[in-house]
Amino acid sequence: MDKLFFLLSGEHETLPTSELKAVLEAEGYAFANSQKLDQVLKLEADQASVEAIKRRAALTRLCGLELFTCKRDERNITDCVNKVDFGKILRDNDTIAVRIKRVKNYASKNDVMGYEGKIGKRILSQNKKARVNLKNPDKTFTGILTGKELIFGLRLAHIPAKPFVERRPRKKPFFHPSAMSAKLSRCMVNLTEAKNGDLLLDPFCGTGSMLIEAALIGCEALGLDVQRRMIKGTLKNMKHFELEAEGLIMADARTLPTSKVDCVATDPPYGRSTITLKRSTNQLIEEVLEAVHEPLGKGRRVCIAAPKTCNIRAIGTSLGYKHLESHFVYVHRSLTREVAVFKKM
Repeated sequence: MDKLFFLLSGEHETLPTSELKAVLEAEGYAFANSQKLDQVLKLEADQASVEAIKRRAALTRLCGLELFTCKRDERNITDCVNKVDFGKILRDNDTIAVRIKRVKNYASKNDVMGYEGKIGKRILSQNKKARVNLKNPDKTFTGILTGKELIFGLRLAHIPAKPFVERRPRKKPFFHPSAMSAKLSRCMVNLTEAKNGDLLLDPFCGTGSMLIEAALIGCEALGLDVQRRMIKGTLKNMKHFELEAEGLIMADARTLPTSKVDCVATDPPYGRSTITLKRSTNQLIEEVLEAVHEPLGKGRRVCIAAPKTCNIRAIGTSLGYKHLESHFVYVHRSLTREVAVFKKM
């Protein structure tokens, strides 16, 4: 196993860590000795797992191979840099760049620039043929200043947020104000530990956010909705991204038109702009969790979102599911979502 570190999105305190671990589990990569720091996760795993994180994760920004972690002062940093054998990492005539990122302004911009310059000089002193190239280096060394520590290593992957921005609700041809962001939708899909080829069900597909994110990571996507215009809208949105669903069906989530699903990710309707067929959000949650229980495979997962006031955990456990985790996502003053993950026992 390799020592890896991940720079996490600062958009939520707990979701990025859970999503990253769920991706590793889904892709079959063992990991150990995980340590959570402020906006950073350190763990030991096969370096090959980074490609899976890069392909799937919505709330991870950077992956690196850890070379050292030390207290954030010049003497400690210099000592640690000197102990690293960069000859094993750099080839002759490799070009390099050193980039230091700071979390929550733990250091000033001048500190960051100073660390970059001093570390870069130390690396070059060990390999006289290496050169600096800040625009297109062969290897980028990355440090993260978090708390009182510097985590430093070789960057293995940068994960841009731009693709998720380009799939935000208002960028899609069919829009509805209740639509969930692409980032949170992808995160919820990942929390189900969906695997390539799995059939993922969203019984309240709406504009298709969950189905789009599921299809993009290789899942078969099955969506239901009681409104014809939502089904048509989902189809329009999926075609926009050149994706196909396994099925899009106008149906009531209480009576599923399938006898087997591998995982479920859904955001039931709530709020003034949604149609609930005169049922409360609590009733909808209870009914859909009851409906998917039989077709869901043993040990497989459901990720469901609802207002915090609904107490999803109590509903799920009363129906025989094991509650694995919950995350609370602030939306606005009158709405905080609970994103809950359950496993069928």
